[in-house]
Amino acid sequence: MGHSDISDLLGEIEALREAVERDAQEIGGRWHEWIERDGFAPSAENFAHYLAFRRHDIRPLQRRLMARGLSSLGRAESRVMPTLDAVLSVLRALDAGEPPSPRPDPAFFAGEERIAARTRELLGERSHHSLVHLMVTLPSAAAEDAGFLLRLAELGVEAVRINCAHDDEAAWSGMIGNVKRAAERTGRRMKVLMDLAGPKIRTGEIRKADGVERVMVGDELAVTLPGRLDEPGEDLPALECTRPEALSAADVGHRVFIDDGKLDTKVLRREPWGVVVGVFAGPPKNGYKLKAEKGINFPDTELSVPALTDDDIEALGFIARHADGVEYSFVQHVEDVERLREALARERPDDWRSLGLVLKIETARAVRNLPDMLVRAAGSQPTAIMIARGDLAVEIGFTRLAEMQEEILWLGEAAQIPVIWATQVLESYLKNGVPSRGEMTDAAMAARAECVMLNKGPFLFEAISELDRLLDRMGEHMNKKTPQLRPLRSWSSE
Repeated sequence: MGHSDISDLLGEIEALREAVERDAQEIGGRWHEWIERDGFAPSAENFAHYLAFRRHDIRPLQRRLMARGLSSLGRAESRVMPTLDAVLSVLRALDAGEPPSPRPDPAFFAGEERIAARTRELLGERSHHSLVHLMVTLPSAAAEDAGFLLRLAELGVEAVRINCAHDDEAAWSGMIGNVKRAAERTGRRMKVLMDLAGPKIRTGEIRKADGVERVMVGDELAVTLPGRLDEPGEDLPALECTRPEALSAADVGHRVFIDDGKLDTKVLRREPWGVVVGVFAGPPKNGYKLKAEKGINFPDTELSVPALTDDDIEALGFIARHADGVEYSFVQHVEDVERLREALARERPDDWRSLGLVLKIETARAVRNLPDMLVRAAGSQPTAIMIARGDLAVEIGFTRLAEMQEEILWLGEAAQIPVIWATQVLESYLKNGVPSRGEMTDAAMAARAECVMLNKGPFLFEAISELDRLLDRMGEHMNKKTPQLRPLRSWSSE
């Protein structure tokens, strides 16, 4: 390795560091007034550095660094400037022919400690199982069945989720009461997070065409405004859309996904009563049976729908009194975060900042606005990101989901806050008691998050035990993107 080569590398890293520092000042400048928690300031600074760092294509530089036994800069999320400075220290020492001065370990790994501390703050102390926290969505029966919550506590579940789209305050009170009773029995209390329903767009009433309630690929389907189901021609099957704003904004060519993408349609034409869509994909054999109360997604349509509904605001009164945190559905803008802050401040004016906040990332717009939303939230209160992979997959496309969940994990690590891996984790196991190969591999990748969420199902307890074993083994092999090189014992070297 020639001296000129070292000098060239040194110059490139110095120029990169200078550009990152300059761009980070511009990125972070708009965040200063949002940071009310002193402890989040260094995290916001690192986050700005990371966003600035990722403006550059450093792939050629990475290979040159790796070939010389230096850091590739590929695991710098939680420590951008310390990583650049460590590489610079070695290069400067080599350039000058002197031994390098390494950075002290505590300073280099401070970001990891912040993530761990914030995970404990929001999701509770980790119990006896794997390094990843577990959260479980409670079924309605948990309001009456104290044994269900006791079993979750005994299995080491750290947090439970109550979906405010279901049940009522009486049932929620029963669930939380059973959480407290389980804590009395086990000595450890699970955190309670309550999920706001948000402005879900759903199918309303259904109208058959000639007695047929199924649609096939190639068919046309009327999607109407509420109360106008009888206006399309009788030859068209029809269903209502519960949110008039969505239909008003949808234009010709926009995609409309129904029932978590089971029916893939596009707008063919607009009508005074709604839109006519063409069916481009769906169940091939018997077609798709139209149903009420199924989700509708408009991924190409710019919707001006506030994330916080009147029902959510009403639920916040209960949440603020009884829960440890709130999960924010359909959050898409900084303004959405600000509306929730104002609502929480009305309910708990003295200490609303102690309530945890989970930003559920469900749309392409939420992904685009995530950096600002994240800082606005985490600058005031304990915050986490939930990768709500069900809606997100429908909104951005299944081919982009794998890429996007990686990027969200990186952003969470760079901002030094926890990430929750959610939606359909071990879904077959939960329903049938038998996992698929694909979902076990998917669950293994969840080891890179701080928390995994399981939904309800008849085989929940078995799935928790299986997930614990899986994540415990994966934790020995990886920490975020960093391989953990424990001895491999599956093969004999003798």
